[in-house]
Amino acid sequence: MTRSRRSAVALRHVAFEDLGLLAPIMEREGWDVSYCEAAVDDLSHPSIKNAHLVIVLGGPIGVYETNDYPFLTSEIALIEHRLSRDLPTLGICLGSQLMAKALGSRVFKGAVKEIGWGTIELTEEGRSSCLKPLRGDDAVVLHWHGDTFDLPRDATRLASNRNYENQAFAYGRNSLALQFHLEADPRQLEEWYVGHTAELAATQTSVTELRAATQRHRSSLARRADLVFGDWLRQCGNSDIPFSLAAASSKERQS
Repeated sequence: MTRSRRSAVALRHVAFEDLGLLAPIMEREGWDVSYCEAAVDDLSHPSIKNAHLVIVLGGPIGVYETNDYPFLTSEIALIEHRLSRDLPTLGICLGSQLMAKALGSRVFKGAVKEIGWGTIELTEEGRSSCLKPLRGDDAVVLHWHGDTFDLPRDATRLASNRNYENQAFAYGRNSLALQFHLEADPRQLEEWYVGHTAELAATQTSVTELRAATQRHRSSLARRADLVFGDWLRQCGNSDIPFSLAAASSKERQS
């Protein structure tokens, strides 16, 4: 018996920060993905609120900048709706910060700006989670953030590093927040270098050195993303998700 494919919505803040390495993994695991442009689309639509999975991607703004970017208030409300119902939700970088805010935590500027490849240290819970392939000095991830957050109440810290205590957390059975970019596709990072040129210049980050580091690490990135995301997506796929509600919402959005 063929299992029905499930719906996922990716909330995008800038065009070049997309699903990257995660896209082909989701296709293989049986997820149909549509993009939602967070700044302009209706985030209260049932097809987004009740999708089987929502992925909140990264972006160059701060969670606390709601006066300049009012859509953030709607986005936080959407995430709060999903987390309170244990609906599968994945947050990456800005997405993880929005999840923390939706859970009542403080989001604030960090002590240092992290841009570049580096390792993380998994907690005991992290070592038994889907993040276990990120153990070891060779398991690098891409850091690209200057904000951080307090660990939300009832969340489980999964990873830290020397600069930031909260690099990943789990909430409930079906939600995962990653401060780092495990999804980053080395080839597509050329678009990031252009799109974030002002930030790179302000932090005196060498694009040449960043590109060279990316080349050194690129051979293992897709495999680790596959191991981590594949494991997590299969967990979501086996969860007791209200399939009929999400499917009906997806049809409503298309009509």
